[in-house]
Amino acid sequence: MRRFLNWFSNDLAIDLGTANTLVFTRNGGIVVREPSMVVINKLTNRIEAVGREAKEMLGRTPGNVISVRPMKDGVIADFEVTEQMLSYFIRQAHGGRRFPARPRIVIGVPSEITPVEKRAVKESAMSAGASEVFLVEQAMMAAIGAGLPITEPSGNMVVDIGGGTTDVAVISLSGTVYSKSVRVAGNEMDSAIIQHLKRKYNLLIGERSAEQIKIALGSAFPLKEEMRIEIKGRDLVEGVPRELVISDEEIRDALAEPVATIVEVVRMALERTPPELSADIMDKGIVLSGGGALLRGLDQRLREETGLPVVPAEDPLASVVLGTGQLLQDIDLLRKVQIR
Repeated sequence: MRRFLNWFSNDLAIDLGTANTLVFTRNGGIVVREPSMVVINKLTNRIEAVGREAKEMLGRTPGNVISVRPMKDGVIADFEVTEQMLSYFIRQAHGGRRFPARPRIVIGVPSEITPVEKRAVKESAMSAGASEVFLVEQAMMAAIGAGLPITEPSGNMVVDIGGGTTDVAVISLSGTVYSKSVRVAGNEMDSAIIQHLKRKYNLLIGERSAEQIKIALGSAFPLKEEMRIEIKGRDLVEGVPRELVISDEEIRDALAEPVATIVEVVRMALERTPPELSADIMDKGIVLSGGGALLRGLDQRLREETGLPVVPAEDPLASVVLGTGQLLQDIDLLRKVQIR
């Protein structure tokens, strides 16, 4: 066993997400937790900022400087930028210095990733400095990170709602019995808020503002007390800045479509689960992970729709990387769950 632990002693587990990237080391735990964003100067083709610093610049850069999200819907949209972003995060994980040995890397990816997308993730990580890359399903990793007994002969259901994709999986005996990935998640919710305000009030807001509104007011089930905030944007008719007060009910209406899609995917998974495993899920319930699990009332909405217990993971944002990190200490489990 000691030999297996040493085998992965300097290596990394990465949750390469559409919205955020997290990096885990066996000795340091989660050492990087940054937005998956890069700012590039188009004139010099140089990267000006990565991660948190890049997100602060979103919507505030001059014309020759652009903010890029190299990940889209859970997969690589810009190979070169992803490679440079990964290189930056790998250096950061090793304290900002170049590491003497090329690390092995375990990366969580959506369950319905295509062969071309798999190859892009692997090649990007190799170009960023990895010696070997293992791919694992995000929903499986979320289940492990949430503490579900995935190696036992019983049904475990996890719903991982990230930035670009929602992954639903039913797991038993270290294998996926059923999985479904839809490209509707946190970013789609932000877009729904932008479109709602544009359509109803002729008010244009940016991505950062939409995310802040979602965090402040977003909900999937009626709240006990009404919440209101003041928002700022540009009036599309007058072309001038404008303020507006909106309520949680209004944002709940804006989010109705993406939330309904997530609910429908969960219901479909339950319909296709074998009866014996369905009985286990009735007892244990459904575990929610990912940033979308933080949406107010989503657990209550799913309880109402399915009649099952629904529980958010202890640390929803970190479930995938914590599960992936556990594989650094369990090579046998990694061999069972890796995508081949």
